[in-house]
Amino acid sequence: MNQQTPRLAANLSMMFNETPFLDRFAAAAKAGFKGVEFLFPYDFPAADIRARLADHGLTQVLFNLPPGDWNAGERGIASLPGRQTEFLDGVKKALDYATTLDCKLVHAMAGIPHGVHPVTAAAIYAHNLSHGAELAHQAGVKIVIEPINHRDMPGFHLNTMAQGAAVVDAIGRDRLGLQFDVYHCQVTEGDISKRMAAHFDVIAHMQIADVPARNEPGTGEIGWRAVFAQMTALGYAGWVGCEYRPAGDTVEGLAWRAGLGL
Repeated sequence: MNQQTPRLAANLSMMFNETPFLDRFAAAAKAGFKGVEFLFPYDFPAADIRARLADHGLTQVLFNLPPGDWNAGERGIASLPGRQTEFLDGVKKALDYATTLDCKLVHAMAGIPHGVHPVTAAAIYAHNLSHGAELAHQAGVKIVIEPINHRDMPGFHLNTMAQGAAVVDAIGRDRLGLQFDVYHCQVTEGDISKRMAAHFDVIAHMQIADVPARNEPGTGEIGWRAVFAQMTALGYAGWVGCEYRPAGDTVEGLAWRAGLGL
């Protein structure tokens, strides 16, 4: 198997919050990152973000589709009734950004379908993903889906890695991928290494944060040497997004990388 060391991408929505968003690209590059991800780019022109990537030699790894009304508590709309047109419009908007940023993965959040029968939500989710994934495929981009724990997002439609893998297989592995977030997996299910191995064939992106506080590796209960050893043993060649909230200063908190030989 490939023994490539996992490539780390800084999540600029959570890290380097000591500086304004567009200045975080320089901060990430100075800290040694070669890739970045973030939640949403839509408050900034794609050309401005592209310029920051180019100036600092960074790869845009991932960002999310428009999530609906975030301030009102919406966390994606892919499983919500009556929002199908809005979802596809969001896919198109995201693909415009992805093309400019040369980003190959976009994340479609499933959403919190309050008061909706699970069968109805699942049907809407499958419908939206199948159409959105086809549009993305035509643009050379893959949509990824992420199971999110119900402690942080009660009622979120997609909860376990097995559920996510089943959706990927239903839509097609060439058009859809699984976003394997170690933090969410540990909170919801545990048994990280075995779940990573079981669903490895559909994993398109990985993310990390420690449990329980979602801070940097080494601040909680997860055995990170074992987690990264499993990534390497499986031959994971993608990016690993550092989607954590630094416990203190972002740069000072990066000492965990050296401790793990990354």
